[in-house]
Amino acid sequence: MHSNFLTTPPQFQLKRWLKRSALAVMIGTAMSAPLTMAMMPSAHAAVTTADFSELVQQVTPGVARVNVTKTISESELAKAQTAELLRQFFGDRLRIPEQAATPAIEHAYGTAFFVTADGYMLTNHHVVEGADKITVTLNDRTELDVTLVGSDERSDVAVLKVKGNNFPALPIGNSNLLKVGEPVLAIGSPFGFDYSASAGIVSAKSRSFSRETSVPFIQTDVALNPGNSGGPLFNQRGEVIGINSRIFSGTGGYMGLSFSIPIDAAMDIYQQLKTSGSVARAYMGIYPQDIDRNLAEVYKLSRPQGALLTRVAPNSPAQKAGLKSGDIILQYNDVKIIEASDLLNLINRARPNDAFRVQLQRDGKPLLLSGTLSTAPSDVPADSANQMANEVRLGLRLRNLTPEEKAEMSSNGKTGAVGVLITAVDPTGLAARSGLMTGDIITNLHQKKITKVTDFSSAIASLPKKGVVTIEVMRQGIPAIIGLRIE
Repeated sequence: MHSNFLTTPPQFQLKRWLKRSALAVMIGTAMSAPLTMAMMPSAHAAVTTADFSELVQQVTPGVARVNVTKTISESELAKAQTAELLRQFFGDRLRIPEQAATPAIEHAYGTAFFVTADGYMLTNHHVVEGADKITVTLNDRTELDVTLVGSDERSDVAVLKVKGNNFPALPIGNSNLLKVGEPVLAIGSPFGFDYSASAGIVSAKSRSFSRETSVPFIQTDVALNPGNSGGPLFNQRGEVIGINSRIFSGTGGYMGLSFSIPIDAAMDIYQQLKTSGSVARAYMGIYPQDIDRNLAEVYKLSRPQGALLTRVAPNSPAQKAGLKSGDIILQYNDVKIIEASDLLNLINRARPNDAFRVQLQRDGKPLLLSGTLSTAPSDVPADSANQMANEVRLGLRLRNLTPEEKAEMSSNGKTGAVGVLITAVDPTGLAARSGLMTGDIITNLHQKKITKVTDFSSAIASLPKKGVVTIEVMRQGIPAIIGLRIE
């Protein structure tokens, strides 16, 4: 099973899936007849789902289809054509007919919605990522050119702007007030069917996937399919309480698990992107994990709760506040911590320079510590040409180590620690077949020392067309040498 972005191709293109298509959201009325007395769990209860028919008519004008075009290189085209398994990572997609000349033009579709009357809209980052041109089609078939105000990969939120006024901005709700079991409605363009509606209930809250995302997703059973990305998720009052983002699927299609970005988090990102064009995130420098039944017994907790710190980054706000590996954080700014994701979600919603106060348990004794968050280290991307070379030749993405990561390696006895961090691995590429993994730190390639991403790109240029070369890595603090077979 995989967490997949949702993408929707145009109906008239039936040959291949696009590399980075966009999502859209389904909307439809869901009604079920009352149970008969024999079927009822009790003699006094009847189960029905909400009637969203009037709500659909009310909110549809505020939703628009996003149309994206992007020029892709010959190498990207060839890679997408041969790497069928990439669909497990990027969702379903279609490509234009094979006879088209390269570089090719890809078309993708998603959904967006108005948050202000003067033309500001929200959608997903992956809907518009790499786009050369973006337009939106309103429900009256009007097509408008779009300016990309800003986009944030970690939250998967993008802000768009169209010229004009008096657009039907949708009311914004409070996702913190959502309850599990509450009916919700989604609107979008699944499989290219514009303004389709689907309904369901909130299945869970505060779902986290990995450290690569920074939002606590809302889980629903709303039927989202390729083409749903970027569309609004509504409560029964017609307020937007989420942006539909991804599904959890083993097939690339809907399987009952859909995930939306809480609108509270999305609006915070929106304000930052609108104001400065970038997002500043808070950083504490901790590596927490959940506590299960066995660990609760070891640490003499009444029940599994809290976030166990497996590591504290050197010179981080956490270390400066006195936190140590082995501490169990039970409260953060007076909010109880049940799981590690609770703590990460609170930190992700904070801003640099915010004060924090943690109640924790250390060696069986309670302790109260406080400190100030700093700015999260940013990924250091390679230039586009070098990044493409990295991806095409080996099938991986890299970034430079942050000062904190270098300091941590040095503190673990790795004097003069250098290297580049693998942030993603194409499961069909040479790197994956050789055993390289996300999180590995590459320190040497083909007898060339690697200190930054540009060093790696230079080393790639010197690789033979065929044969085996060595690549040295640090994996969880342990050095290893891997033979990389170039085919």
